[in-house]
Amino acid sequence: MDTEGSLEIKGKVIDEYTNAQIPGREIIVQGLVERNEIVVPIDAGQFATDSSGSFTYLLKKVKDARFYNFYLVGDSDYSFRTKKLGLLELEQNALFLTFSLSKLADLRIKIFGKSKTPYRDTLYLSWKSNGVDFKTLYPYKIDNYGIPDNFIGLTSYSGLEWIGGNTISTVKTRVFANKITKIEWELVRNKKRKEITDTITCKRDVTNIIYFTY
Repeated sequence: MDTEGSLEIKGKVIDEYTNAQIPGREIIVQGLVERNEIVVPIDAGQFATDSSGSFTYLLKKVKDARFYNFYLVGDSDYSFRTKKLGLLELEQNALFLTFSLSKLADLRIKIFGKSKTPYRDTLYLSWKSNGVDFKTLYPYKIDNYGIPDNFIGLTSYSGLEWIGGNTISTVKTRVFANKITKIEWELVRNKKRKEITDTITCKRDVTNIIYFTY
């Protein structure tokens, strides 16, 4: 890595809803350099907030980098986030940086199939939280208690799929707390499609549950 000096940076990472500082949060920094009309990310450093949620770090400035990406690593409590800062903005606010993260909340989606003609039913499920697709936001787990093979995974509809009846299933995942989560169902029965949308706002620090019976 070609460098051109260093820059002391100080700041904090906070919960965007409560403004509480978040300890032990890892941050990866990359300088963005344009080469042959292609932007190339170059590692510039890695550090973490201390027990109070603050950080101090001596950042090596990447030669010819006009912008820097700060990647805030996510986990089961907070979603990942990327913050892009121009070099001038970074230098002006080097000692007063603040990054915010969105809290995640538990969501359980419980599905019950009670059709009298179960072999004709196909159910599709997908969701987005604050506009972020479920496949990229947080890993999900499916527990099936009905026909063992009635879940077949991802489909061309970009959702989860259940075929047949006797479905008793629970999807376990996490979504953004205090933000809108849109859950979309599509039921195919007797060659007819029916679309249903649920919109919810999940609460922090509790298990949020939504039911679907068909």
